[in-house]
Amino acid sequence: MARALALPALLVLAACAAGGDELHSMHALHAMTAAPDTREGVRFPPALREHTLANMRDHLATLQAIQEALARGAYDEAADLSERRLGLSSLEAHGAHEVAPYMPAGMQEAGTAMHKAASRFAIEASNAGATGDPKPAFAALATLTAQCVACHAAYKLENQPPPSNSQQR
Repeated sequence: MARALALPALLVLAACAAGGDELHSMHALHAMTAAPDTREGVRFPPALREHTLANMRDHLATLQAIQEALARGAYDEAADLSERRLGLSSLEAHGAHEVAPYMPAGMQEAGTAMHKAASRFAIEASNAGATGDPKPAFAALATLTAQCVACHAAYKLENQPPPSNSQQR
């Protein structure tokens, strides 16, 4: 098992050791071939925009913590993290009712689907602790992450335009 994990780690280290020029070139090539950004822009009031961005950063940190817990076989911990910080139980703590009116319907649906997927993952992670079979939990985690990817592929938060001179008076 340790040898199976060692090869990918060595490849990552080798890529990092290759130097910034090679990695920068790979990033530049990707940027040149990337498709134009066709995501729908969404504007929230500045305070809600910052609040939403902080929530999304917490969602990403939570996904990392869930993966760490799964790697240790701490299925109940992964379930708790998911439900408490991403699942349907987290909606009030994230202030979902405050930002929802500013979201297009599709973005609201994607958010609801993500929170539901997180709650489903929590159930599967708990089940893995009881059965010893983590495969359904990993599948549920993939579904959860796919919801995040789909939303970020369709929408982007934009800054509010600065007030015009006539509005400042």
